[in-house]
Amino acid sequence: MTDATDTGTGTATGTGTETATRSVVQEFLTARLASDTARLTELFADDVDWLLAENPVVPWIRPRVTGAECAVQGEELAEYTVAEDSRASVDTFLVDGADAVLFGHLSGTVRATGKTFEGPFALRLTVEGGRITRHHLYENSLSVAQACTPGD
Repeated sequence: MTDATDTGTGTATGTGTETATRSVVQEFLTARLASDTARLTELFADDVDWLLAENPVVPWIRPRVTGAECAVQGEELAEYTVAEDSRASVDTFLVDGADAVLFGHLSGTVRATGKTFEGPFALRLTVEGGRITRHHLYENSLSVAQACTPGD
C-alpha cells in the first residue's frame, strides 16, 4: 500500500474499548503503510483468526495463523507487486467495541504479469488486549487472480 486515507467517519461513542480499538487499528494502518513488519508482529496476537479467501494462483494469499505469519503478508505482497502502482484508500472506519470495520478501494499491478487488479475491500479487525486477534479481508479476489495469471 502506498496510499491510505482515514476519513475518520464511523461510530465514535468514546468508550475506552472503542478508543483502544481505534488506536490499535490506526497503528496497524501506519505500520502496514510503512512496511514495518516488526511493528505489525507486535500488533498481531500470537494466534490470529485470519480469513482471506484462499487463492492458489496468488502467492501472497494463503492461510495464516500466527501473528508473525500475518505480519509478513505485506512483505509478500510487496515482493509480487509493483510498489509504485499499489494503492489503498479507506472510505469508512467503523468501531464497535473491540471490532473495527474498514471499507475502501485497492489496486495494484502484479510484477510477473504486468496485469492490474482493483476493487473494493472490507476489512474486519478485532482488538483484544491491545493486539489484533481477528483479520478478515474481503476483496475482489477474481480481479487479483486474473492479474496473477499469465497470458491475455
